[in-house]
Amino acid sequence: MNILFTSVGRRVELLKAFRQSMYRANITAKIITADLKSNAPASFLADTSELVPRIDNPNYIERLLDICDRHQIDLLIPLIDTELHLLSVHEQQFRDRGVTVLISAAATNEICYSKKKTDVFFKTIGVKTPKVYQLGEVEDINFPVIVKPNTGSASVGVYRVKNRTELKFFANYVEGAIIQELIDGEEYTIDVLVNFQGKAISIVPRLRLETRAGEISKGITVKNPALIAATKYVVESLPGVIGCITVQCFLQSEGEIIFIEINPRFGGGYPLAYRAGADFPLWLIQLCMDKNPQVAIDEWEDGLSMFRYDDAIFVKANEKGLSAKERVIELVTSN
Repeated sequence: MNILFTSVGRRVELLKAFRQSMYRANITAKIITADLKSNAPASFLADTSELVPRIDNPNYIERLLDICDRHQIDLLIPLIDTELHLLSVHEQQFRDRGVTVLISAAATNEICYSKKKTDVFFKTIGVKTPKVYQLGEVEDINFPVIVKPNTGSASVGVYRVKNRTELKFFANYVEGAIIQELIDGEEYTIDVLVNFQGKAISIVPRLRLETRAGEISKGITVKNPALIAATKYVVESLPGVIGCITVQCFLQSEGEIIFIEINPRFGGGYPLAYRAGADFPLWLIQLCMDKNPQVAIDEWEDGLSMFRYDDAIFVKANEKGLSAKERVIELVTSN
């Protein structure tokens, strides 16, 4: 069971989770990482790390296929939004080599990558979502509002706008800007694992207490049946959905749930759900082995908090080869 993580970047905690789950379950598997940079922190947790060109390079897919062939990859897990649609349209090429790509259908990736299409999807399935204004509707806008890029991620280019003067500036400053109603309430990120039949098998709402650079830095798991049920409906309404899906929503004081975003990949805050007992790494491996994980949809610890801080990986100049990786892996699996 060899796993390739692409665009691995800083996802150290996620690779630790996979290492620990495989170690505890006595699963023999190799982890391969691919990234544009040779010093991507998470690459030091891999058995082998590979350099790849930028995602928009015409040779990107061929490079990944070559890596899959050389390392006999069984499962490929992409980790950033910008490559999801690309991989979904080339998924058959990987399938022909015996590689399972943890990717939803192209239609779902198109829905999730575009904020406008996400808005249409939410309205089509009948769930609440913030109003999206057109630039020509500025006279009817209730300030403050949010201006964000239609295809942005990680809260890059997201601005809270208080008046028409600011709106005029940021609507032109942000490329492909959309104007969205500002929603109040408790903000949740919800981790969902979907099996290969499109059914959600685990759903973990995480209340966002504090964020940094668009990613949760403080949070707590909340076993809210209404959030779980609503999220299950939303996710299972997506076409050809599989794998890890991250949903964002607001829970208002009167109990109304307003959905704002879907990312069809592992979220940056997933390690909190993992620590609470939602073992997506193990269950994904079991699914790839044609085993059905015997878990309840809310089989995880309620009220577990996470308080993140900066950490570092140190590698000596003469230990950048396999010996350094072996030492890092040993430290991870021994914890």
